[in-house]
Amino acid sequence: MAKISTSDFRNGLNIVLDGEIYTIVEFQHVKPGKGPAFVRTKLKGVVNEKNIEKTFRSGENVESVRIESHPYQFLYQDGNMYFFMHQETYEQVPLEEDRVEKEKYISDGMVCTLVIDVENDKILYAEPPDQIEAEVIDTDPGLKGDTAQGGSKPATISGGAVIQVPLFIDQGEKIKVDTRTGEYLERAK
Repeated sequence: MAKISTSDFRNGLNIVLDGEIYTIVEFQHVKPGKGPAFVRTKLKGVVNEKNIEKTFRSGENVESVRIESHPYQFLYQDGNMYFFMHQETYEQVPLEEDRVEKEKYISDGMVCTLVIDVENDKILYAEPPDQIEAEVIDTDPGLKGDTAQGGSKPATISGGAVIQVPLFIDQGEKIKVDTRTGEYLERAK
């Protein structure tokens, strides 16, 4: 981890603060008429997703962290461990269940993003793509006359998540789902 000065701050830079990794979302150098200059920042937690505001003295040093995202294919789950495979090296990586985000949207063979702290060679978390195609495993049958404007009903998709779908969607159909909001988007083509 490299020490950097507040004069090196830029949007998107990852820093360590109180043992947690944060990304600088916004920063502003302030030089008041009286007193020393300072840097006002807005930070977003990489793992904990907390949004905080922090003021640093001008010239203060903080630790920077290099974080990379890589595509890994989900292979299988064994107990509370999830196993992913690197797309180019075929290296298999185990990951604890509590570091897998939105695990109910992940199904076999899906390419997920693993966020890695490169300097410590530590996987921070895994997340599914923003939009996925999934098969409807269980839902009430659709009836004649059900329309897109009619309403919605709960449906269980292949990863195990329960989402609201239109009344005309039947069991066995493939649909597109937004994993950020958990909303039905459309039928898969």
